[in-house]
Amino acid sequence: MGNVFGRKSQPSRVTEQDKAILQLKQQRDKLKQYHKRIYLQLQKERLLAKQLLKDGKKEKALLLLKKKRYQDQLLEKTENQISNLEHMVQDIEFMQIEMKVIEGLKVGNDCLKSMHKIMSIEDVERIMDETQDSIDYQKQIDELLAGALTQEDEDAVLAELEAITQGEDLALPEVPTEPIGGVPEAAEAEPERREAKNTPEREMLAA
Repeated sequence: MGNVFGRKSQPSRVTEQDKAILQLKQQRDKLKQYHKRIYLQLQKERLLAKQLLKDGKKEKALLLLKKKRYQDQLLEKTENQISNLEHMVQDIEFMQIEMKVIEGLKVGNDCLKSMHKIMSIEDVERIMDETQDSIDYQKQIDELLAGALTQEDEDAVLAELEAITQGEDLALPEVPTEPIGGVPEAAEAEPERREAKNTPEREMLAA
C-alpha cells in the first residue's frame, strides 16, 4: 500500500498549447451547434411568414420577418466567429510544428558544433596535406618505374601478363647440360700425369 501511494506521478505530456487548442475546438463546436439551431429556426419562421400572408395576417408576418432579419445577422456573426476560431486553431497547430522544427535544428546545430570540436580546420588541412603528399610520392615512384623500363621491357611485361591471364606457361630458357665455359685439355690431363708419376715411387717403397 505504501508503494502505491508513494509512487511518483508521471509528468503530463499535455502542453499548454494542447489545452488551448482543445478549448478553442470546444468553443468552435458549440458555435456550430448554435449556428445549426438558428438556421433551422429561421427556416421555420420563413415558412410561418408565408402562411401568415396567405391567412391575411400581414402585420404578424411583417413582425416575424423583422425577427428573422435580426437572427440572420446573428447567424452571420456566428459564422465569422467560427471562422476566426478555426484560423486560430490552425495557427497554433502550425506554430507547434515550427517549434518542433526549430528544436530539431537546435539539436543538429549542437551536434555539428561537437563534431567541429573533434575535427578542427587544422586537422582537416593536415589530413589533406598528408594525403596529397602520399599521392605525390606514389606518382614519383610510378614515374621512376616507367622511366627505368625500355619499350622492350614493357612489351615483355605485357606479354607475361597476357600469358598469366590466359593460363599459359612461359617459355623458360633451357638449362645447359655441358660444362659452362669449356675446360682446357691440359687441365683434364694433369691428374693422369700425376698418377703415372706416383706409381714407380709406390712400387719402390713396396719392395
